[in-house]
Amino acid sequence: MDRRALLCEFAGTLMLVLFAVGAAVVAGPAIGTVGIALAFGCVLLALAYAMGPISGCHVNPAVTLGFLVARRIDGRTALGYWAAQLLGGLAGAALVFLLAAQIPGLPTHGKLGSNGWGSRSTVHTTLAGAFLTEVLLTLLLVYVVLAVTHRLAATGFAGLPIGLALTAVHLVGIPLTGTSVNPARSLGPALFAGGAALSQVWLFLLALMIGGALAAGLHLLTHPRPATHPTSTQAAAGTLSPQA
Repeated sequence: MDRRALLCEFAGTLMLVLFAVGAAVVAGPAIGTVGIALAFGCVLLALAYAMGPISGCHVNPAVTLGFLVARRIDGRTALGYWAAQLLGGLAGAALVFLLAAQIPGLPTHGKLGSNGWGSRSTVHTTLAGAFLTEVLLTLLLVYVVLAVTHRLAATGFAGLPIGLALTAVHLVGIPLTGTSVNPARSLGPALFAGGAALSQVWLFLLALMIGGALAAGLHLLTHPRPATHPTSTQAAAGTLSPQA
């Protein structure tokens, strides 16, 4: 397995959590929902072009599951990516926690940019509503990633629709659940926030992996596979290069 790819998945997930979740935690009241959504989308857009040619810039276990179910990477690659992404999410959340601790009066317990439902949702969505929201939003994001990195897509433009898709799902999902669509993004902040954030994080692990698997199934229906298949390394390392 390419160590550079694993390093990119670790560092990319760390930076996504640090800068995007960090923006929500330390600047949320100033930049609002639109600003937070743009922070997530712009960070992922930049990472896609910086790291896509090396690892594919999944930086999201649900995306990696989509690639696995779509048979575009093998199980060994997926396990390595998942480990790197979860560790990166934890490291990024730790840095967000340290930054937040330097701001007097900024609450971190039970919050820290974590996701939730009920009283932890701006619109007080139910558990079922949060589950459906995250499945559908993750389905959209992962489907877009798979589609724009397919061999039939326009070469070199994958980062833009991926960043726009992440921005769009945040605009919809922030009032509902805080928007996860990324298990590593949810788990890291929840572990440091504790309390209700930690007790609710299971939903943002389960629903997202279901959404990722459904996206892969839809992708297999809409995008034909070639007669010859790329190797696992080629399939993994190509967010900016079309893959099968």
